[in-house]
Amino acid sequence: MKKDIEGLLENNRVWAERVCRDDPDFFERLSRQQNPDYLWIGCSDSRVPANQIISLPPGEVFVHRNVANLVHHNDLNALSVLQYAIEVLGVRHIMVVGHYGCGGVRAAVVGGDHGMVDIWLHSVRELYSRHRAAIESLPLSDQVNRICELNVEAQVMNLSRTKIIQHAWQRGQEVSVHGWVYGLADGRVKDLNCSISGFDRIEALYLIDGLDPAG
Repeated sequence: MKKDIEGLLENNRVWAERVCRDDPDFFERLSRQQNPDYLWIGCSDSRVPANQIISLPPGEVFVHRNVANLVHHNDLNALSVLQYAIEVLGVRHIMVVGHYGCGGVRAAVVGGDHGMVDIWLHSVRELYSRHRAAIESLPLSDQVNRICELNVEAQVMNLSRTKIIQHAWQRGQEVSVHGWVYGLADGRVKDLNCSISGFDRIEALYLIDGLDPAG
């Protein structure tokens, strides 16, 4: 096991030296600031690396990842990332990015006892329950993939209902929330066309008190 870790450290040394040869000022520039326009909320799956998928260098994408790319309203970790991204970094685009064949989504669809993660995935299981009648005739893999899409759409809506984003819109800050799904088999991102950029798609129940949705 020690050799495994030593191998990673050696990989780091080689990589850092190569970057310095190709661009001697790279790390100095990177250390001075980060000014990303994008917040990526994605799955923890190791096959879904944010920067590589959209071909942007380090410093251009602020990233938060968890199992099945969920945004719970009591998740202080995710909400802290969201607030920092909007209020400090000034990101303009938030992408919720799921991926087809997600193991977390599959666990929620299949059911059973998976331990602690079942608590985390409860909202996905409820989502599957609501849509089960419409998709249960499909093969399991297709059911999972459809729930992957619906889950992303649900998280886009969850984000738009947060006071963090609504306060940003209220003060005139341009912030849009987008829903994507990444295909492991072809490396392509599918835009689910569920973007939200303002109050017009938010039900009155979830609006900040006293806010006029038409304004």
